[in-house]
Amino acid sequence: MNILIVDDHPLNVDSYTALLSAIDTIEKPIFYHAYNCKEAYETIQKLNTSGTPIDIALIDVSLPAYEDQNIYSGEDIGKLLQQQHLNCKIIIISMHSEPIWVNRIIKKLNPNGFISKNDIDYKSFSQIIKIINIDKSYYSKSILEAQKEFLVKNLDWDEHDSKILQLIAEGLKTKILPNYIPLSLSSIEKRKANLKKQLLFNGGSDKELIETAKEMGLFDLPKTR
Repeated sequence: MNILIVDDHPLNVDSYTALLSAIDTIEKPIFYHAYNCKEAYETIQKLNTSGTPIDIALIDVSLPAYEDQNIYSGEDIGKLLQQQHLNCKIIIISMHSEPIWVNRIIKKLNPNGFISKNDIDYKSFSQIIKIINIDKSYYSKSILEAQKEFLVKNLDWDEHDSKILQLIAEGLKTKILPNYIPLSLSSIEKRKANLKKQLLFNGGSDKELIETAKEMGLFDLPKTR
């Protein structure tokens, strides 16, 4: 398994390497280290040219820029990986957890893992990586709280949207929702699509919509029937 670690603090890079090396579900890890955007860019390009896939990337966001290639942060590194190493699991690890900043990262990258450094220790780190390595996503507590705060303040919802979400969670099919909401079926479907756009960003199933709303603590909704 090829693992790229990008962080401008050598101690963090060494710590992540040691912790990943000790995880029993990661077979024969090969590590590539970068301490700024230029080194990360060159490593990604080199591996892409040689046909060597990057399986996991741990990326800090605040990094020394590589202006010649218009790469200014870990966000840009993550985007480059998504373009050149399609199956790479991207994990953002950062000290930042401001709501607007978190929302921007999620919309731009939708990473497999998004972790505040304040939320992890050496024990939880290994478990988080194991979760992500079996194709599940993981967002740490501070990231989820920031995401919830941003959405609560910025969601373009009204009482009908909340009711649609609640009724779907109760197991009702979309086609019968006009019996409970004074809207046409086409209007309800448009509203549901907008809910998915706001919460899932790339769309998804009704089940994913409800699960995401619950995970973010947005489901303290009153019963509608």
